[in-house]
Amino acid sequence: MKLTANKVIAESGVVFGTSGARGLVEDFTPNVCSAFAIAFIDGLQPQFTFKTVAIAIDNRPSSSAMAQACANALVLKGIDVLYFGVIPTPALAYSAMKRNIPCIMVTGSHIPFDRNGLKFYRPDGEITKADEQAILNSNTSLDVAPAVLPELTVDDTAKIEYEQRYTSLFSNALLQGKKIGIYEHSSAGRDIYSTLFKNLGAEVTALERSDEFVPIDTEAVSKEDQLKARAWSDEYGFDAIFSTDGDGDRPLIADENGEWLRGDILGLLCSQALNIEALAIPVSCNTSVELSELFKHVARTKIGSPYVIAEFESLANGFSSFAGFEANGGFLLGSDVSINENVLSALPTRDAVLPAIQLLALSVSKNVSISALVNACSTRFSASDRIKNFATEKSKAIIAQYAEEPNVLIGKLGFSEMSVVKTDLTDGLRMTLSNDDIVHLRPSGNAPELRCYAESNTYSHAEVLVNTALSNVINI
Repeated sequence: MKLTANKVIAESGVVFGTSGARGLVEDFTPNVCSAFAIAFIDGLQPQFTFKTVAIAIDNRPSSSAMAQACANALVLKGIDVLYFGVIPTPALAYSAMKRNIPCIMVTGSHIPFDRNGLKFYRPDGEITKADEQAILNSNTSLDVAPAVLPELTVDDTAKIEYEQRYTSLFSNALLQGKKIGIYEHSSAGRDIYSTLFKNLGAEVTALERSDEFVPIDTEAVSKEDQLKARAWSDEYGFDAIFSTDGDGDRPLIADENGEWLRGDILGLLCSQALNIEALAIPVSCNTSVELSELFKHVARTKIGSPYVIAEFESLANGFSSFAGFEANGGFLLGSDVSINENVLSALPTRDAVLPAIQLLALSVSKNVSISALVNACSTRFSASDRIKNFATEKSKAIIAQYAEEPNVLIGKLGFSEMSVVKTDLTDGLRMTLSNDDIVHLRPSGNAPELRCYAESNTYSHAEVLVNTALSNVINI
């Protein structure tokens, strides 16, 4: 029987979330990986001319075999494959865009190791939601994947180019005297970061490399990782600790006290350092961005980099420099910018290194600590967490039921003394309360999880809002 991409994908159980196709490892069979790869190329060929596709992977146990299946399918279709091995997603995207070719990143980002995913990039950047539909609808035919897939040879070019993208902008004494810890765990960029920061003059200490995959979520940092960072700072006297999620596109940065920064505050500081004029940010980001009055325009979008990137088209018509960032910390550079009289080219996909370097550069230029920078710009405080293994259908049902009765929901969540003065359904249900607190419920786009974001005048109260809401929502 003839295999077609759309049929194989439809029967696989793998679906698109906010950051690519995601599913259980067992669902990413060789035929499913082949179907996604071929459907991706099938949709691009009428729009672009290319003979090569780049592929890279994260450190998940399942990623290598998935890359082999994608590569095998492409080669059978007459497409050359450039395999960059284990590197961060932004490193792959940057090198592919330089060559004007598409690329595929095999990664599940921060989700548990029993799941994985595929991210797709056109020659000009991330695929759009329309591109996703084209992949799902592709009826191109497939060859059955062989029982034994060919091994792939690693090309180190993308790793080198990514390091040079940033080290070329600064002197090698930028971070002279700074002590930086690199929490390596299983990050796809762990073999890059130490070299990069050392080349900028920092004294670097590698921390806790893991042979097992560690699902770091930069938007909901575990209590264990919070305690680790504080202990490391006490022991080593770090000026900062740098880490990322699994595929290296979301940063996790701690100040000199070992306190992890919120991703949207990091994005705010990075944008300030780059003199960005206009921003596109998801609805979940901290309102300190607008309250800072640092930017000529701030557009709010649905959560997910495709929505942020889609807004860049509007920003390009009115502003010379524009960027975006997410509450998880990923920074998207929408336009070229000038740094030290050097041009840093646009990279419209989440990146972890740029905000880290710009934060440290801002700290050096102002001769203040990172915590001082954060305190100066944080007029509002955010917290977030999630309930794992919470069915997406249940999350959507709760939001649908109470969107018209938010005051009933707020009471059930444990805040009966408050009323809802404003709701925002851009993505999930975001409720502004009568005391200006914000509680935002949203089903994750990548996993069966319910996320809660909260904002208040103190971080401790924002945490209380999140914990109270999540402890009560399970009873609804």
